[in-house]
Amino acid sequence: MNNKKFWAKKIIGITICVISIAALLSWVVMLLWNGVLVTVTGVKLISFWQAVGILLLSKILFGGFGKGFSKHKRKWNFEMKEKWEHMSVEEKEKFKQEWRNKCSMWGNHNQTKQEEKQ
Repeated sequence: MNNKKFWAKKIIGITICVISIAALLSWVVMLLWNGVLVTVTGVKLISFWQAVGILLLSKILFGGFGKGFSKHKRKWNFEMKEKWEHMSVEEKEKFKQEWRNKCSMWGNHNQTKQEEKQ
């Protein structure tokens, strides 16, 4: 039960952080657009939601999605493979059991309980 609460809190916390960061970046885009471009080029003022759209459009056109995450994931996979190769059989079993316990909330309750009985 504690594990479910932990993951629920973690998901809610990450969601709040992502939304907050996106709102902050959109606000900065709006301020810069309205403060600089209106004066320099004479374009119209934009609203917060238009700034969100500009930010999303620029991310799609110039940044793509997942590039930073995939680099991090590859590094993590490499490090885990290195760590795994240097573990003893007992350490590998302990590691597997720890991850089974952490991930049991995702639907493997019966499998984990059966393995514990054996």
